Parts: sequence; structure tokens; C-alpha cells
Amino acid sequence: MLSLNFDTKKSALLLMDFQEFILKNFMPPEIASQVVKNAAHLLEAARKANIFVIHVNVSFRNNYPEISSRNKMFSWIKEKGLAIPGSDALHIHDALKPLKNEPVIHKHRMGAFTGTDLEMILRAQNIETLILSGVTTSGVVLSTFRQAFDLDFNLAVISDGCADGDAETHAFLTEKFFPHQGTVLSIQDMTAHF
Repeated sequence: MLSLNFDTKKSALLLMDFQEFILKNFMPPEIASQVVKNAAHLLEAARKANIFVIHVNVSFRNNYPEISSRNKMFSWIKEKGLAIPGSDALHIHDALKPLKNEPVIHKHRMGAFTGTDLEMILRAQNIETLILSGVTTSGVVLSTFRQAFDLDFNLAVISDGCADGDAETHAFLTEKFFPHQGTVLSIQDMTAHF
């Protein structure tokens, strides 16, 4: 495991894809419930420590001009009507609602950086370390982690602040993959740094 170079004034918590349609369709209810509870605890601790919080969510325009027929997952979401623009399904879970001073990044792809202004916001705020929490581990967390690594951010993945529909995939990523390029911590260990 790499050590975490951590300064709360230069760190941001990214809460990613905690939306109703993802929580209800991509993991069992008990896992979804637990990860939301965990992320809410992490969010509360980050706010108390004055860590910059950014919410990331998937959104689409009417008629889905962002979705290519070649994008297998997003085409499936469109066909099933899981993420209808403007619907409650796209809302961030009530336990993790953004405060007025917390930016919300609207993305149209898996990763939080692709086609968004996330990097600009992070650079403008002098952020060096990203704390990642999200669903799913193999989706937004993995894609954002890889992009952030290439952009030279220090990275901390919160193992119990992420979840996946496949427990083995989650375990592989948090135990084997992420530790080679960042730090993996539990919420308890992360909040001890705050």
C-alpha cells in the first residue's frame, strides 16, 4: 500500500453516482443500504473537517443525445428507462444531498472527468488529494481512479464507502488493484486523518 500524502485543505471528497437508479438496479438492496449509510458517515466527517466535497452524478438530456448505440451499458439504461431525464431516479440519495456550497458534476460517461469540468474545479481549488467514494466500484470508482492517477492526484479509495453488485470484483479492486496506485482505507481509518 502506498502512503497517503494528506492535507485536508488540499483534499476533496468525491461522492459518485449515489443515485436512486444505480442503487436500485446495480446491487442488492442490503449492499446499497449499507454503502449509503457508510457514505453518509464519511460525508458528515468530511464536512466537519471542512474538506471540499464534490458530488458526481450521471445525467442525460431529453432524447439522450449523449448515448451512442455503441455504448452497451448506457444503451441498456436508456432502453430500460432507468434514467429518464428529469426523473426522481436520477436524484442523489436523500442521505447524501449536496449542500448549496458543494458542486455537483453532471457526467454522461462512466468516469467523473470525461466531458466534465471536474479537473478545472479541482485545479482552481488547489486540490492535490482525492478521496473516492461511490457506486459502483467497477464503474465510476475505477474509471475516475484511473483518470485521476494519470492526472497526478494523490488517491484514497474508501473501501467501505464503495460498493459493487459483484462482491468478488469489489474485493479484487480494493485489495489487489487500487493499492498499487493509491491508498485504500476504511472510513474509520480515513476519518482518523481528518
